[in-house]
Amino acid sequence: MSNKYVLALAGMLCIALCGYTQEDTTFKKTLGEIVISVNKWEQKLNEVPNKIVKINKLDILRNNPQTSADLLSQTGAVFVQKSQLGGGSPMIRGFATNRVLLVVDGVRMNNAIYRSGNLQNVISIDALSTETAEVIFGPGSLIYGSDAIGGVMDFHTLDARFSKDKKMQVRGSVLSRYSTANKENTIHADINLGWKKWSVLSSFSFSKFDDLKMGGNGGQDSYLRPEYVERVNNTDNIVQNSNPRIQRFSGYDQTNFLQKICFKPNENWDLQYSFTYAKTGDAPRYDRLIQYRNGALRFAEWYYGPMKWNMHNLQILHSKKTNIYDDARLTVAYQDYEESRIDRTRNNNNRNRQVELVDAINANWDATKSVGKGEIFYGLEYVHNKVGSFGERINISTNVVTPMISRYPNGSTWNTAGVYGSYKVNLHPKVTLTTGLRYSYNTLNATFDTTFIKFPFMNAEIKDGALTGNAGLVFRPAEGWQLNGNVSTGYRMPNVDDIGKLFESVPGNVSVPNPDLIPEYAWNFELGIIKNIPNKFRIELNAFHTILDNAIVRRFSTFNGQDSILFNGTLSQVEALQNVGKATVSGFQISSEFFLTRAYSLQTHANWITGKETDDTKNEQVPLRHAPPFYGSTTLRYKIEKLFIEASAQYNSKIENEDLAPSEQAKTDIYAKDANGKPYSPGWYTLGLKASYQIVKNLQVTVGWENITNQRYRSYSSGIVAAGSNFIVSLRTSF
Repeated sequence: MSNKYVLALAGMLCIALCGYTQEDTTFKKTLGEIVISVNKWEQKLNEVPNKIVKINKLDILRNNPQTSADLLSQTGAVFVQKSQLGGGSPMIRGFATNRVLLVVDGVRMNNAIYRSGNLQNVISIDALSTETAEVIFGPGSLIYGSDAIGGVMDFHTLDARFSKDKKMQVRGSVLSRYSTANKENTIHADINLGWKKWSVLSSFSFSKFDDLKMGGNGGQDSYLRPEYVERVNNTDNIVQNSNPRIQRFSGYDQTNFLQKICFKPNENWDLQYSFTYAKTGDAPRYDRLIQYRNGALRFAEWYYGPMKWNMHNLQILHSKKTNIYDDARLTVAYQDYEESRIDRTRNNNNRNRQVELVDAINANWDATKSVGKGEIFYGLEYVHNKVGSFGERINISTNVVTPMISRYPNGSTWNTAGVYGSYKVNLHPKVTLTTGLRYSYNTLNATFDTTFIKFPFMNAEIKDGALTGNAGLVFRPAEGWQLNGNVSTGYRMPNVDDIGKLFESVPGNVSVPNPDLIPEYAWNFELGIIKNIPNKFRIELNAFHTILDNAIVRRFSTFNGQDSILFNGTLSQVEALQNVGKATVSGFQISSEFFLTRAYSLQTHANWITGKETDDTKNEQVPLRHAPPFYGSTTLRYKIEKLFIEASAQYNSKIENEDLAPSEQAKTDIYAKDANGKPYSPGWYTLGLKASYQIVKNLQVTVGWENITNQRYRSYSSGIVAAGSNFIVSLRTSF
C-alpha cells in the first residue's frame, strides 16, 4: 500500500475521532456483570474464580465475523486454527478439538467422533443467530463432564421474547453483508412474534464464500497456489493458476435455521422448544489439495461432504421455592450429525467416500437452592451416542460402486452418566468460596469389521468412572480489587474416534485403532488478579498450570507385529493413539481496557502459552501440538451516539523449527522454510479499521477494512493462508 493511502486513512480516522466527545457507556465494564457458563445459572462475575470472556450481540454485529470460529478468534483470547476456509478449530490454553467443549443452549455438541485432529464443527453455530457467548477457561468437567479440559465455549442463541401487554409484539431484523477477500455474500433475517404467554422466533442465515485471496506483502512464495488439478475430458490436468494468490478450491456455502416456540403459562413455569438446522456445502480440504508427491500435486479431489447438524431441544424451567430447589431446569435434546470425506488421487479414477452418522441423546436436570448465606447447584446428566460409519469407492469413469473400509466401527456406542454438586458461599462480604464434586460413569462398545483389514482384535469395551472437582476462592480486599485462586480437575473419556479410527494422519503415516486406551485426567492450578476502576481502567492477569496424566496422543506403533502396512496403495508407517505419561501446559493471559477520555477506550489482550508432552519413542519432553505462539490484539475504540469506530492490530510471534511439535514438523506443505530449509511458523501482524453508523433509528451500516497492509501470512498449524486486504460492508435494518 502506498504512503498516500496510509496518510489518507490516518487523516480520516483522526477527523472521526477528534470530531466527537460524547461518552461511550457500552464499555463501562464492571465486575458485577452476569455470567451463566460456570454453573448453568446466572452468577455475578466478581464471585467467579475462573477467567471468563463474554461476547454480546453488539460485539457480534460490530465485528462482523463470517463464522462462529471467527467470532471466537476476535475475542483476542482464543486461538483458532484453519485447515480450510470452511473450518476453524479453537485452541484454549494449549488444548483443542475433543479436549475443549462446545455447548449450545445448554446442550453439549461434542460427540463420540470428535477427534484429536483439528475440528470445524464450531462453524455449524450461526454467529448471526447468537445472542451471547461465553468462554470459560480451565477445566469445566464439574458441570459439563468429559472433554471440558481446556475450557468450555457456551453459546446462547437468540431469545424468543414475550409481549409485556396483551398486544402482539413483532420484532425482527434483516442483514446483508459482502466481503471482498472471498467474495462473501451473506443474508440473515430473524423475526419474533410475542404474546403474553406465547412467543415464536424464527431465524435464517445463508452465506456463500468464493475462493479466498491471500495477501501480497511478506510471506514466502511457498504460500502461493501456483497450480491446481482440473479434470478435462476424463483426464486430470495440472493447470497454472492465473493468480497464485487466489487459493483455488477453498470456497463453500452454509445455511442455518433456528426455530423457537416458548410458552409461559404463569410466572413459575417456562417451556421452550427449539429446532436448530445447520448445513454446509462441500468444503474443500485445502491443506490436502496443496500436497505434493514425487514433485507433483497428489490429490485431484479432497473435500468434506455436506456437514449436517440438526438439534431438537426441549427445556422446562420451574422457578418456585420448594424444599429441594428454588429453580430447576429439565433439558432433553436429540441431535443427529452427518459428515463425510471424499478424496481421489490424481490420475486415479477411484473416488473414496467415507460417511459418518451420529445420533445423540442428551438429558440434563439442573437445580439451584439458596441455603443460608450460600447457594447449592446440583444436577444429573445422561448422554448416549450411536455411531454409523460406512465407506465406498466409486469409479468415476464406469460409475461402479464397491464397498471399502469405514472410518469407524459401525454401530459403536458411547455413553456417559453423571451427578454433580457445587456450593458457593460468601464467607465474608469480601470473600466467596466455591467448591464441588462430580462423579461420571462412562461406557464404550465397538465391534471391528475384519472384511478389509485383519484387525488383531474384534471388540473394544470401556467401563470406567471419573471423580472430578474444584475449589475456588475469590477475595475482594478493597473496592475495585479482586484476587482469584482456583484448583480444578478435568477428564476425557476415550471416544469412538480414539478407540477405533483408521485413517492417513499425514502422507506416509497411517493411524490404526487402539482398544486399550484409558481416560486422561487433568489438574489445573490458577491464580488471577483484577483491578477495576469504572470509567477509568480494568486490568486482568491470569496465570495457570495444567498437568495432564495419561494424555492421549498419536505415536509410532505396530500393527500385527509390523511397523508399516500397505494403506490405500501406499506403504505407510503405523501410528496409534496412546496414553502418554504426562503433558504440561503453563501460561499467562492479560486483558486490559483503559478509558482514555469520555469517548475513547483502548483494549489489549495478550496470551503466552507453552506446553510439553512425553514422546514415547525418545522418552523425552517435546513441544505440545496445540500450544500456539504468543498472540494478542490491541484495539482503539471510539463511540458517539450514532457512530462507532475501531482501529485494531492483531499479532502472533513465530515458532522456530525446534519449538514445533514433531507432528507439526512433518507438515512440510503448510509451513514456511527457515534458513536451513526446515519448517517453522513465522510471526505476523495485521492492522484493521471498522466503523458503524446508525443512519436512521432502525437502519445501521457497518464497514470494515481488515489486513490494511495486505500481509501474506498463515496462522500457526493452519492449512489455508489467511485473507489479504479485505473490505467488508453490511447493512442491517430492525423493526
